[in-house]
Amino acid sequence: MSTLDAEVIVVGGGPAGAASAWTLARGGRDVLVLDRATFPRSKPCAEYVSPEASRILQNMNVLSAAERAGASLLTGMRVRAPDGTELVGEFAAARDFHGSHTRGIALRRERLDPLLLDAARTAGARIRENAHVVDIVRATGRVTGVVLADGSALRAQLVIGADGLRSVVARRLGLGIRARWPRRIAFVTHYEGVTGMRDYGEMHVDRDGYVGLAPVDSGLVNVAVVIPAALAHFAASDPGAFVANWVHRQRQLEPRFTHARRASPVIGTGPFGWRTRRAWSPGAALVGDAADFFDPFTGEGIYAALRGAELLGPYAHAVCATTNPREEREALEAYDRCRRDTFGGKWMVERLVGLAVGWAPLMNRAARGLATRRDLADTLVGVTGDVVPAASVLRPSYAFALAQAAFTG
Repeated sequence: MSTLDAEVIVVGGGPAGAASAWTLARGGRDVLVLDRATFPRSKPCAEYVSPEASRILQNMNVLSAAERAGASLLTGMRVRAPDGTELVGEFAAARDFHGSHTRGIALRRERLDPLLLDAARTAGARIRENAHVVDIVRATGRVTGVVLADGSALRAQLVIGADGLRSVVARRLGLGIRARWPRRIAFVTHYEGVTGMRDYGEMHVDRDGYVGLAPVDSGLVNVAVVIPAALAHFAASDPGAFVANWVHRQRQLEPRFTHARRASPVIGTGPFGWRTRRAWSPGAALVGDAADFFDPFTGEGIYAALRGAELLGPYAHAVCATTNPREEREALEAYDRCRRDTFGGKWMVERLVGLAVGWAPLMNRAARGLATRRDLADTLVGVTGDVVPAASVLRPSYAFALAQAAFTG
């Protein structure tokens, strides 16, 4: 062990990386987090934390600090279809399901990420900023470390790739697969002075994309315009004007933005639709967006990052506790199975929602059914808030009830 720079090197200091570092460091592992940025830093993100993700923040002793930092509390979601149909659902309203938290939060990443890194640091992890990982090191058929932009190499028993959509670790491992559909990109910013915001996130779907609104801290509203990647050239010359024009084109939103002012730069991200064949390779594991990210509509990013780190913890400990290649492989394979078992239902729901969002007639019809049957809307929103099991909307009885409401309501 004396030849290692750390037992575990975590590439990426966002929620997935910080939570992974916290989990392992508090279990006694020597953890080094590397991130190319200097914190705090802005990050294009919906900045929404689901009720179940709030449970993990509480476990990390971060939730109360996030609330003191001004995080907005979210009760549920409002969704508007292209034809103007509106539906409302609350995270904790579905009968027979009672999560540990009934509301989500929304907080700018400039404030959330440092809180998570502080928790990892307090647990004993070392944090190194301005450390740009450009490659991995391999020896005897397994990952043994990383290479930094300055040419130096750092060695570890386990490398965790938590470095997001364009993960260097995943790409160097050759595990990434880009989906052909829906291939959307997002332009994210903050506005101040938006009227009509309540304790709900909002999604406004149009025929060529959608815009999400979420009240965050300091009286700001997170505004994310998501469009097909094929339309990205319309935003290339002036992303700020593109976002403003897209929002004001929505007649239901235009009055609410009359006196609003953009309060942060517009940052683009995507294209989305990324997954990996598996979330591990000998000596390495992937977590969060580095392992998969479908589309931001259901707001899965931060929850998947935190929950993924929680799932990885015991298997990463097992890897660090052995020098036997077979035992290491078994631990990493078990992590991948656990991850698929945990998230598999949500992935199916994400893709069904993505199909509806990308096809206006289906979105309109589904929205009419959900607007007619509030209980069905609450169940679906409860699933997106990770309070209700995904199986609740995947069973035939739910589909039948929704179809009946959509065509008779």
